[in-house]
Amino acid sequence: MDKVIHQNTKLLALLKGLLFSYIVTAFILLLLSFLMLKLDLPGSVIGGGIILAYIVSTFLGGFLIGKKAEQRKFLWGFAMGVAYFVILLIVSLMMNRVSPMPFGNLLTAFIICSVSGMLGGMLS
Repeated sequence: MDKVIHQNTKLLALLKGLLFSYIVTAFILLLLSFLMLKLDLPGSVIGGGIILAYIVSTFLGGFLIGKKAEQRKFLWGFAMGVAYFVILLIVSLMMNRVSPMPFGNLLTAFIICSVSGMLGGMLS
């Protein structure tokens, strides 16, 4: 019984980490859109800003869940990064009904999200 409660606590921490990650992502993207409006940024800077948003938000979410997990912090951070990517993929597919992202871009986003979450968990 105690093990089930402990496992539910970790899942709740995972959901909190995901929520925190998406709040950080929203803040970074809001800041990026404001900078686009004021500075007329080129596409390469915008793409880099989006990748930076992925890295920072999944790292912080992995760090947050790593603080809650006593053991295997890197696995919980990795799980947080993967969950972040899956939700991002589902929302992206729902919004972009024309064609899915190329496989190379999907793989890159998956690696960025999972490794950043895992690194955040390891460093917590």
